[in-house]
Amino acid sequence: MADKEKQEDIKSSSEQTKTASKTESKAKDTAKDAKKDAEKVTKIDPKDAKIKDLEAKNSELEDKFLRSQAEIQNMNNRHKKEVAGILKYDGQKLATEILPVIDNLERALAVEVSDDAGKQLKKGIEMVQQHMVKALTDNHVTIIDNAGKKFDPTDSQAVQTVPADKDHEKDTVVQVLQKGYKLEDRVLRPAMVVVAQ
Repeated sequence: MADKEKQEDIKSSSEQTKTASKTESKAKDTAKDAKKDAEKVTKIDPKDAKIKDLEAKNSELEDKFLRSQAEIQNMNNRHKKEVAGILKYDGQKLATEILPVIDNLERALAVEVSDDAGKQLKKGIEMVQQHMVKALTDNHVTIIDNAGKKFDPTDSQAVQTVPADKDHEKDTVVQVLQKGYKLEDRVLRPAMVVVAQ
């Protein structure tokens, strides 16, 4: 009976060893599979890495290119606006300097003359004044004519006030003392006016 028990113990220990070795073998296989999977994950093909790197660089360069194109477009738009502004108000300085000359010519024309020499001189002055006004008009300089209209402080300067009456309502221009001029929509010189209050 003791032999039988020994044989059963040997048999059971042999089975345990077999089971243990099977379990160990399975564990080794699992470890090998895990190692292979890990190698697959960690081992990236150099070509794939290079492709990914090149794609990233390409994306970065494309972004820089688009930004540069947008910046160039913005610069062109700003330049066009600046040029348009320069062309629109071209000649502003010259026009401003000519305005006192026109004022003096108009004052000379306001003088009464009776002799022939004076009349001929006045006719010459009138021709010069007309040419000057035409030159200004051709270059988009216009007279601010607001006599009898509502006073607008953006293009006129009130230098005197008079009481309002039935002919002149409150805040209307009664008289223009000195003409004002505009270049396009920019006031070169405000008109000096008398305003009813």
